[in-house]
Amino acid sequence: MSTVTEHGHVTAVNAAPGESALEIAGLQTWYGESHILHGVDFSVKRGEVVTLLGRNGAGRTTTLRAIMGLTGRRTGSICIGGRETIHMPTYRIAHCGVGYCPEERGIFSSLSCEENLLLPPAIGMKGAKGMSLDEIYSMFPNLAERRNSQGTRLSGGEQQMLAVARILRTGANLLLLDEISEGLAPVIVQTLARMIITLKSRGYTIVMVEQNFRFAAPLADRFYVMEHGRIVERFGIAELEGKMPVLHDLLGV
Repeated sequence: MSTVTEHGHVTAVNAAPGESALEIAGLQTWYGESHILHGVDFSVKRGEVVTLLGRNGAGRTTTLRAIMGLTGRRTGSICIGGRETIHMPTYRIAHCGVGYCPEERGIFSSLSCEENLLLPPAIGMKGAKGMSLDEIYSMFPNLAERRNSQGTRLSGGEQQMLAVARILRTGANLLLLDEISEGLAPVIVQTLARMIITLKSRGYTIVMVEQNFRFAAPLADRFYVMEHGRIVERFGIAELEGKMPVLHDLLGV
């Protein structure tokens, strides 16, 4: 939950685990004349890891971009910590404590690894504190070793670690992660899995878009399956085994 000060700043309010972090209802989204999302509804509780599954083009990335206000026209409702954000610009959504890690990573090539980490301002809710460099380097020893390396000289896996670490520096507590395991070596994927487990233990709320079902399945509390811009299946981890035939038909897993 959050409140708004007289100057428009968002202030964190203590919230018990299980309270709503994100509520989406009737979300419709367009890119120009193209109607992409058709009444998306789902919710995420504080401290949960939720995975959006679906084939390419199902609308999963667009859903994350819509939450951040990065799409074209949006209608419906997107409540973050109990606050309606559907008409907010992106910078104000970020100040509600939302961090977005896009698939393209967005590493600044002219900056070193450490300079990339030092660049983001604190954008979390007032009272929130981003991770220190020491905490980041403890979680990602590879980044500590490469702290002085130019951003584009990092391996693909190290660039992905840097992209995620950068949003952890901001104080965001609702993380939107788009295909963070894509194309990475198994050892790096294991590092990212441990990272998600650690973040969940610290109370972060995570929404992941993932094509790698084997990566996502052990980490998520709940799953939403998208097809043609709609949620077509929703279930918790306890139901996963029974849903495998459906997932095989929808996703080919």
